Amino acid sequence: MAEEVRAPMVGKIVKILVKPGDRVEEDQEIMVMESMKLESSIFAPCSGVVKEIKVSEGDRIEEDDLLAVIE
Repeated sequence: MAEEVRAPMVGKIVKILVKPGDRVEEDQEIMVMESMKLESSIFAPCSGVVKEIKVSEGDRIEEDDLLAVIE
C-alpha cells in the first residue's frame, strides 16, 4: 500500500536526499525544508521504496502538499 509524504508546514524544499527507486526505512530523513529561516527534516513515514518525488529542490510548498509517495 502506498504511503503519502505530505508537507508539515509552509516553506521551501532545500534538499532532496532520495530518488525514485531508493529503498528507505521508517523515520529515515528523505528531504530538508526551510520555514521561517529554520531547516527541518522530513522523514519517511514507513519503510519501503520511493515510488515518486513530487517536488524539486527550491520549490515553495504549502502545508499538506504532496511531496513523495513510498510503497
